[in-house]
Amino acid sequence: MTQSTRTQVVIVGAGPAGLFLAHLLHRRGIESVILDIRTREEIEQTIRAGVLEQWTADLMRDLGLGERLDREAHIHSGISLQYGRERHHLDLEELTGGKRVTVYPQHEVLRDLIAGHLGQGGQIHFGVQEVDLTHVTGDRPRVSFRRTPDGPLETLEGDFVAGCDGSQGDSRQHIAGRTDLQKRYPFGWLGILVSAPPSHHELIYARHERGFALLSTRSDTVQRMYIQCGVAEDIAAYPDERIWDELHRRLATDGWQLTEGHIFQKGIVGLRSAVSDRMQSGRLFIAGDAAHIVPPTGAKGLNLAVADAVYLYRGLEQHYAGGGQARLDAYTDTCLRRVWRAERFSWYMTTLLHVNPEENAFEQRIHMADLEYVTSSRAAATALAENYVGLPLEG
Repeated sequence: MTQSTRTQVVIVGAGPAGLFLAHLLHRRGIESVILDIRTREEIEQTIRAGVLEQWTADLMRDLGLGERLDREAHIHSGISLQYGRERHHLDLEELTGGKRVTVYPQHEVLRDLIAGHLGQGGQIHFGVQEVDLTHVTGDRPRVSFRRTPDGPLETLEGDFVAGCDGSQGDSRQHIAGRTDLQKRYPFGWLGILVSAPPSHHELIYARHERGFALLSTRSDTVQRMYIQCGVAEDIAAYPDERIWDELHRRLATDGWQLTEGHIFQKGIVGLRSAVSDRMQSGRLFIAGDAAHIVPPTGAKGLNLAVADAVYLYRGLEQHYAGGGQARLDAYTDTCLRRVWRAERFSWYMTTLLHVNPEENAFEQRIHMADLEYVTSSRAAATALAENYVGLPLEG
């Protein structure tokens, strides 16, 4: 016999979009229940980088989740672009009138969100089985699942369903009439985590004839670094010595030395851009990676997910306050205006800084001219800085 319970908003996925949405709804007294097929440990221990735009970090503080963020995160007021062995500093704070970015890993954000939501009585069912979204788009949306493999089948009914289950989740498949637009890049990133002190106080984005490199920070003792590689390459072809050799070459500049350390994690990921041109169907709304993917070069993925959550929350708040459906009806259009700007910026940073084997010498020289322009023109630097720290939320 199926057990049935009810809430106002069913949230599928305990990632950034789902957790921020739950916090925002709770603050306004709107009930929600989160379902996720992963265990809490899997979510909190999947190590991912994170660069928070100014407004995202401010939202965490506004939600009462800023204590550990303010204690452990690294606040960056600028970044450096490097090419031809020369490093060019962009003062984000000065160019944008005081805005900065916060380097705080995504899994740490999720730990704060999960602990905060459970601490205020929120409901999150981790490690659920057999999640069925077949009936999410009708007038009475519902999701069925089992809490354990041999547990009873349960049905969770709600007024609305938020599909925040990532790019591999099922919720996107239930958006009727959508078109998925996609671009795959002919290269990937080899990322490492290193036990070492910081080599530099801010992020360095380097374009080198051998390919892109990124120097980033996770903490005072752990650093994250990346090099461009072939998307189909085997990680076994990159022993530690080869990785350090590539990083030293690509990041080399006069009067500076990269600090090595113990590499305790490494892996290769492909880069792609993707957008679903519809993010709602009936009472189902999708958010975050379920709706769009950006390459990590622009540091937009987590921030876009949070923006979706804010826009969806505003629509639900209006609905439950008796103000009508206007914001819910406009959800897709509102989100996609921001999504496409972030996609453009992420594509721009990716093409600007990577060596694309499919481009000819003319196109490569265009990218070099673009780098020279953005590092010598205040107007060009300001445009990059404004996008990097985060464009204002609509409305």
